[in-house]
Amino acid sequence: MRTVLGFVAVALSLVSCNSDAARKAADSRDTPIVGTWQLITGTVIDKGDTIITDYTRNKNISFVKIINDTHFAFLQHDVHKGKDSAVYVSGGGRYSLKDSTYSEHLEYCSARNWEGNDFAFTVSIKNDTLVQQGVEKVEASGINRINIEKYVKVN
Repeated sequence: MRTVLGFVAVALSLVSCNSDAARKAADSRDTPIVGTWQLITGTVIDKGDTIITDYTRNKNISFVKIINDTHFAFLQHDVHKGKDSAVYVSGGGRYSLKDSTYSEHLEYCSARNWEGNDFAFTVSIKNDTLVQQGVEKVEASGINRINIEKYVKVN
């Protein structure tokens, strides 16, 4: 009898794991923003000046954004491990997504003056491409600029 009960317990556990995995996979399909995104272009418009960075041509810098069901993180670094110029930027926190409005609450950032700020963006996803655009405002630092980022999905 114990063997049968043990088998039933193991079977129920496996079924439970499979349904959790299936639910998470379905949630990811329902939320196409979830995944790892490689930045391919970044446009910053600040006080009338526009700076466009093409990360497909700039082989010195790599930037990724990782988004799960509740949090986001971004990582930027130089690909030559500091031999040319050492660059490392990271941050992350909670986000919300309602229709095309993607809002980040930056809880952690290597640029500490950005921490604790909220940023609202409009996002669009077409096939494997994510475009995110909005105003980045950090009053304490005098930052008030438009940021447009274009990503391609890595996974």
